[in-house]
Amino acid sequence: MTPLLLASTSRYRRELLERLGLPLETARPAVDEAPVAGETPRAMAMRLARAKAEAVALIHPGRWVIGSDQVAELNGAPLGKPGTAERAQAQLAAMSGQIVQFHTAVCLMRDGEDLQACDLTRVHFRALGAAEIARYVAAEQPLDCAGSFKCEGLGISLFEAIENRDPTALVGLPLIALSQLLREAGYTLP
Repeated sequence: MTPLLLASTSRYRRELLERLGLPLETARPAVDEAPVAGETPRAMAMRLARAKAEAVALIHPGRWVIGSDQVAELNGAPLGKPGTAERAQAQLAAMSGQIVQFHTAVCLMRDGEDLQACDLTRVHFRALGAAEIARYVAAEQPLDCAGSFKCEGLGISLFEAIENRDPTALVGLPLIALSQLLREAGYTLP
């Protein structure tokens, strides 16, 4: 079986995809992730997942490629990856006591044919103090994560509740939806 291509160098996504037991390889997609004016966070996640899959599929004809993207949404506005500790602390302070939506999109593509899905997760943040936010950011360094936390680590302590149908979506790759797309593409799971 030809290995799937994951259009990502994210170790989080690779670790999730490895759960399915399918042979896989990774490739870095060359995609501009800048938001488009007027685009909703869900539409942005879907566009970027497809763009990542397409960028890799174009240079690997005949291969199934998986693209995925996650966009956090607070009060209708997208939140990007913080990049710095100061921005991570500011994001967490803004999310304190709020419900934040995470749109996690996935696209499976081969030779222009694509199958897509998007999962919605609602995270209820508890009220967070500045000192605990600073301690959390220093401890886990979530600078490359949408929303400035790692739910699979210490970040879980920041929440009151998580509402979703797929717990893997919040980590960055909705495996329930992806499994369905892979079955549609002819893969046998499990």
